[in-house]
Amino acid sequence: MSTAPGPSSGLPVRMPRPRQPGRHRRPEALAAPEGAPALVLAVPGTPTAAALSLAEEVVSIARSELSGLDPRIAFVEGEDTDADGGAEDFPSLRSVLDRVAAERPGDDTSAVVVPLLAGPEASVLRRVRQAIADSKAQVELTEVLGPHPLLAEALHVRLSEAGLARADRARLFTVATAADGIILATVGGEEAAQAAGVTGLLLAARLAVPVLAAALDEDGSIAQAAEQLRSSGSTTLALAPCLIGPEIAPQLLHTAAAEAGCSGADALGPYPAVGKLVVTQYATALGIAQQMPQGAQTH
Repeated sequence: MSTAPGPSSGLPVRMPRPRQPGRHRRPEALAAPEGAPALVLAVPGTPTAAALSLAEEVVSIARSELSGLDPRIAFVEGEDTDADGGAEDFPSLRSVLDRVAAERPGDDTSAVVVPLLAGPEASVLRRVRQAIADSKAQVELTEVLGPHPLLAEALHVRLSEAGLARADRARLFTVATAADGIILATVGGEEAAQAAGVTGLLLAARLAVPVLAAALDEDGSIAQAAEQLRSSGSTTLALAPCLIGPEIAPQLLHTAAAEAGCSGADALGPYPAVGKLVVTQYATALGIAQQMPQGAQTH
């Protein structure tokens, strides 16, 4: 019997583990094809340092999910420059797309634009489409990030962080301030509320409490949802923003919670699921096979 080559220190030699067959096999690391289009993250709302920091964290997560990614950050309401400009703090979507086009001449698709939105917001998407139409780049625009089970997971985590929900239904402990009714706040009017309602059903299944979606930009929508939940027997309500964060001013969430007479959780922010969903939309646009993350399964 031959011995493995290496130092004779008496320590065991680490050998590569055999690849597990079947469904328990670990997924191969996903990589972007060589020369793949740039991923342009379209950030809504007023450009701020906080919004830029959030977008950078989302991009960092996306890079960890997909090696070889070429990500760019652009602001839907950013600063316009020409293709040679690059010193601006908050570049507009059109500026970034023109720059990508200059770097990738002749590419069939030079960029894939992923809106950093949890749900459809018509006014933002209209501006995104206009920027794409005005740019010199060949672009593919993806869907928004939700509705999706991973958003329900992220909402659950944000509620538990605020002490408004149990962290895990499987654990037999309670939270004294746990809500027995959730208002899922979004922006984008009725269309956005309907889309958030799908994520709300998944959240309700996780928490075993009723969840109603309401649009912050529809007068009286939040108060109406609160009244409906209380009339159906809920006594302790919580506001859960189905929002990434840059879409609205933070003060609007505090105002909405006060209007509903309840406490509220933080916006989703750079939660890992957000970065995963950005990569999912990009990979789908390019036809890259991607395994569904474990967090996409409901509990």
